[in-house]
Amino acid sequence: MSRSSYLMEDKDEALRLDLKTDPRALSRQARWAGVKPGMRLGDFGCGPGKTSFHLNRLVQPGGEVLGIDIAPARIRHAREHYTAPGITYACADIRQPLAPYGAFDFIWVRFVLEYFRSSSAEIVGNIATALKPGGILCLADLDHNCLSHFGLSTRLERALHGIMTRLERGADFDPYAGRKLYSFLYDLGFTEINVTLYPHHLIYGPAKKSDLFNWNQKVEIAARNSGYDFSEFPDGFDGFLAEFRSFFHDQRRFTYSPLICCRGRKPN
Repeated sequence: MSRSSYLMEDKDEALRLDLKTDPRALSRQARWAGVKPGMRLGDFGCGPGKTSFHLNRLVQPGGEVLGIDIAPARIRHAREHYTAPGITYACADIRQPLAPYGAFDFIWVRFVLEYFRSSSAEIVGNIATALKPGGILCLADLDHNCLSHFGLSTRLERALHGIMTRLERGADFDPYAGRKLYSFLYDLGFTEINVTLYPHHLIYGPAKKSDLFNWNQKVEIAARNSGYDFSEFPDGFDGFLAEFRSFFHDQRRFTYSPLICCRGRKPN
């Protein structure tokens, strides 16, 4: 993936990523995975910095966080909005050699591998080289991404599945990334592997403004970039988007997204 080919690239992407990050859920997941004070932690795919900022709180006193992201705009946002003692940021590609950034006690990789369907295993292998022996790697991604709804019309459900299929083939996006995480750590010989599952989205009744913004943005951008023809709708893409927004604003709608978290320890 080049710096210009990120599927969700948009002028409001930093805002979307900020709003969708719940510090309480993040802290709960990080503590489960084994984040502790004093650790040197790598946040690989840090986005606009909010995650790194809150992870840094968990490694204090005595710890430090390096946030790495491939997008210069996201790193600029992080440096402008999420600085604190102990945090540094670097614009880098986690598919490239990571030795220049030193070794880590803990590496956090959340909502990253879903954008690399065909090379996720190789990326995890590369990331593992940056862990100290005995260090912990935590992978977290959604599963059945964007596909778990009740109340969709037949044509809207067909279009959503069609969009995801096109993104798998044309954009290397993986709607089923979460179920694969355990195998990545298992195949690398990691020990003490644990897996848990959280409801990342659980939306019914009145939706929060942040959920409305996030879902409207991500469905619009992903659908537009998918190349799907929207033949089910007389008005094409515009008709699809209008019907999805109407569905999502309907308080009868039920939407959920499972987040699978997998952590393991690098062998000594």
